[in-house]
Order: sequence, then C-alpha cells, then structure tokens
Amino acid sequence: MRQELRKGALVVSCQAREDNPLHGAAFMRAMALAAVQGGAGGIRAEGVADIAAIRNAVDVPLIGLLKRWREGFDVYITPAFADAVAIAAAGCDVVALDATEGTRDGEAVADLIPRVKAELGVAVMADIATLEEGLAAAAMGADYVGTTLAGYTPARAPTKGPDLDLLSALVARCPVPVVAEGRFETPEQLAQAFAIGAFAVVVGTAITNPREITRRFATAALP
Repeated sequence: MRQELRKGALVVSCQAREDNPLHGAAFMRAMALAAVQGGAGGIRAEGVADIAAIRNAVDVPLIGLLKRWREGFDVYITPAFADAVAIAAAGCDVVALDATEGTRDGEAVADLIPRVKAELGVAVMADIATLEEGLAAAAMGADYVGTTLAGYTPARAPTKGPDLDLLSALVARCPVPVVAEGRFETPEQLAQAFAIGAFAVVVGTAITNPREITRRFATAALP
C-alpha cells in the first residue's frame, strides 16, 4: 500500500552521481537507513536500483525519480510515462517529475501527470522553478508542488540558499501542498521554510554528500 507524505516531514534526498564514491544502490540504501534512524520522515531517491534497495530497507514515504539526459532536451527528471512506470514498480510512493516549461523527450506534462496518477496509482510531485509553473502543475492534478528547480532553469535566477520568496508565493496561492527543496544547508533554513508554510522540506547535499560537506569545511580552513 502506498504511503502518503506526512505534513512537517523532513525528507532526505539520497542520490549520488556516477562520479561520486558513494554511487550505488548499496550505499544509498545505507544512507537512507541512517537518515530514517536520524528522524527523516521520507526519502527522495533516483533510479530503479536505488529505489528498490531503499524500499526494502525503510518504511517511510519514498519519492522516486528517474534522471534521463537527452541532447537537445531540457527536462531530465522523469520526462516520460515509461520512466514513471519503472520507478513506480521499484516501490516509490510518489513520482517526482519535471513540470517546468523546458523542452521534453516525453509526453506533455499536462498529459503525464494525470496518466501517472490514474494508471500507476501513485501520487505526483511536480518539480517546478516558478510560481506560474507551480500553479499550472496543481491545475493539472499534481498532488505536491516542489521548489526543486528554482534557480536551475533560465526562468528564475538562483538565490543564495533556498528560494524562500518562491516558497512564500506558492504557499499563498497554490491549492496543493508545497514541498520546499533546493540549497537547504542549515536547520535554521528548514525551520524558516516550515514557518512560511511548507508542507515538507527536502534536504540533500547538506546531509548525504560527504564530499561536498568536506569541501565546505576544507575551503573554510584555507589560510
């Protein structure tokens, strides 16, 4: 039975690219287990192997995605229905997909969101970059709207730290739960997001990427 994301949850993103020493399903399984033991109320993970391994290790809501880069296309987060099928079968409770206005190698997002919900029986988290994209995704049937891509598309300049202005605008106008994600580095920032009205907050690098955490400390240690 699919699990629903709980209001007030800290969701820990357990992802590692191929160049990262922690890349691999066994490492991400261990990372997710450690996160849940530390109090995480959800996990966000990428790829069929990682999702399946994590599903077998933890009993919290699992947000899944599949990254697929194609030359000439902007969208790479679960761009097509076939990608959603694969990660839903692996055990995710929520399918995360890119709902920005970028070019897609897959179905139009207006068709993709309702199809994923109707045919796969999972919730949909729409990763967006702007207020307009968030409102549009909600109108298309997305169960959650996430600020995941704010500052990562040409539509909105990156902020130093999480984009709390976009979060505020979405909370004020979006009819579905808003998930804050992107550039969270401290517990204080997480508390700010919840005070603004975020339904849940996703934190990744600051918790699960030792290489980048070490680089921050090493840079601070330089004379």
